[in-house]
Amino acid sequence: MRSIWKGAIAFGLVNVPVKVYSATESHDIRFHQVHAADGGRIKYQRVCSECGEIIPFQDIDKAYESDEGVRVVLTDDDFEKLPAAEKHEIPVLQFVPTEQIDPILFEKTYYLEPDSASPKAYALLAATLERSDRTALVHFTLRQRTRLAALRTTDGVLVLQALLWPDEVRAAEFGALDDVAAPTDKELAMAETLVESMSDDFDPTEFTDEYQLELRALLDDAIERGGEKVFQVAEASTEGEDAEVLDLVAALQRSVKAAGGKQDTDEQDTDTKKSGTTKTGRKAPARKTAAKKATPKKTQASESTAKKSTGRKRA
Repeated sequence: MRSIWKGAIAFGLVNVPVKVYSATESHDIRFHQVHAADGGRIKYQRVCSECGEIIPFQDIDKAYESDEGVRVVLTDDDFEKLPAAEKHEIPVLQFVPTEQIDPILFEKTYYLEPDSASPKAYALLAATLERSDRTALVHFTLRQRTRLAALRTTDGVLVLQALLWPDEVRAAEFGALDDVAAPTDKELAMAETLVESMSDDFDPTEFTDEYQLELRALLDDAIERGGEKVFQVAEASTEGEDAEVLDLVAALQRSVKAAGGKQDTDEQDTDTKKSGTTKTGRKAPARKTAAKKATPKKTQASESTAKKSTGRKRA
């Protein structure tokens, strides 16, 4: 697995450095659009509807169109002014009973790996969540989007589950259910008997995606037989990273005091001066530097033309 994000969980005044990995992957077979005659890939170009020019990616901005048809264009500078959670920090907002989070809110799941020479703070947070049977609600910023997420533990590993915002969940309003008659005791008893006869422990390995298996067999057979509709392809690569921890007991004690409103603000100020960083360790976003224009190289043809012209002058 390759990490997709690196930062730290802010658990009170304790920082837990972590690397984030996608916990799931799709095994769906993906298809490309090709020219039926020769198998060539179909490519799409970014063409401006106004001038008809092909636009390079660096010249593209984002636009929003209102219901009234007004188009507003925003640049990277505009987005940098917007409030966003610390990009490399996962702040814990509160701890809630696990059963209170409706599974309908769960979106993508990520594994968190300790990114420290001493994973003691990581193990402490994981054990605390397990013993308290609570889930931490956190903010998590990925790909310039801040999400609400649930931080829980499974087999000693911290798991982050991105949550949908409440207004992203539709209300289930179906008129057909308004006047439906309640099931009778006899109907319920029979249904419960059927449920009992089909009950078992959940083992996901017992279930398979038959469609994908058949599709893979179809493709393997076509590749093995070869023929006019079989062509060739290529792939890509990537990298890795590093971090640190605090005195846990002292940091936890101060966190408990701060949560109870007993923390002296002067003490926080002096700690800040000593460390030279803010509590969040926030840094100013890096500015983009304009790329230098490459100076065109002289071609052999232009060099030979220049030599001829100087030769004529001498003559």
